[in-house]
Amino acid sequence: MIGRRSLFTATGAAATALSSFFAGRAAEAKSIVKKVAGDVELRGADGRMERLGSLDLESQMDFTAGFREFNNKGISRTAAMRFQQLMKEKGMDPKAIVSFDEMHAIAGSDPIIGMSAKTWLANQQVTWKSLQDYFHANADMYLAEMEAADKDGPGSLTLDANLEIPDYTKHEIHIQPGGYVGDPFAGHMYHYGTNSFYIGAIGHNEQDQIHKGTANNIPMPADGKVKRILEVGCGLGQMSCALKERFPDAEVWATDVGAPMVRYGHMRARDLGIAVNYGQGLAEKTGFPDGHFDITVSYIMHHELPQTATRAVIAEANRVTRTGGVYYPVDFNTGGSTGPAYGMFRRWWDHRWNNEVWSREFHTLNFSDEIAKAGFTLNAKTPAALPGFGARHFVKT
Repeated sequence: MIGRRSLFTATGAAATALSSFFAGRAAEAKSIVKKVAGDVELRGADGRMERLGSLDLESQMDFTAGFREFNNKGISRTAAMRFQQLMKEKGMDPKAIVSFDEMHAIAGSDPIIGMSAKTWLANQQVTWKSLQDYFHANADMYLAEMEAADKDGPGSLTLDANLEIPDYTKHEIHIQPGGYVGDPFAGHMYHYGTNSFYIGAIGHNEQDQIHKGTANNIPMPADGKVKRILEVGCGLGQMSCALKERFPDAEVWATDVGAPMVRYGHMRARDLGIAVNYGQGLAEKTGFPDGHFDITVSYIMHHELPQTATRAVIAEANRVTRTGGVYYPVDFNTGGSTGPAYGMFRRWWDHRWNNEVWSREFHTLNFSDEIAKAGFTLNAKTPAALPGFGARHFVKT
């Protein structure tokens, strides 16, 4: 009989454990994750975050999170200063707005700027490899855990084996091995890997703090009625869970093209006792009735889409959101193909080496204008969801 593990290519031995002297661990909270049938909790939970299955792996994730923060706050700042110095040497204003071509001419092969980029990338690669090695080495156990959760509640899970996966979704975004559709443990890797990313860039999110804060700031429809909520491109559904916690009497639906993502999201919501309905599907073709939802949201999804898909998703959001309902797509500010030199370099580098395939294309789009064209009215007073992210709150007219 073929064992579950035989379905996957071996990924080698687990990476050597590294010291966690950079980030340290936050004080452990009382677990709120419920122990349910078939659940794997080898080392318990810290609040709503199940601890990784080995101390070695947990230490590695502490290290990579700490090193990422060190890189962003130390090495990257040094590189930015070096960029300004190079501009001055060329007789340019360090605050000048430049194009991508001009940026390349400035950066060239400078070793300080190159070191900043290379160390950031290497740390990302170590993060993913450590996680992938662990979950693949323990594939039987973790696949069985998801199988036990698939038909359990609260909430539901719907998978579509016949769904045609668009090519634009198959890229290994953030160089995550297999991307969001090609590895059975995509949800597991994404959850623990992005915790590292948040610590290095914005702040801690182990307890979904950032998602909960964002969900709590979403404006309500003017009539105060919130019976049904949809999140498209939900990933593993942290925003969906936060919305269900804010609106406990509402139906919350969450869709993503990646089956591994919604499987993990459903399993996690079930462990937390949160009744979200997860489904594998396309954001541009949800299958829900016209005007079905009071609130429609997405969270940092659109910069992962080509412009044609973004426009299709906006049109679908307009179709499924009721008149007077709220559309709240969280994503980066868009500002064309020019900007401050070092920022342009980092954007290009992120696109080229971190496999943000559609990010540059997204940034050339006037995102808010595109949404307004579809029939939504912008509320310009919406507070920004996250640093560097656009403040966008639209009402279906």
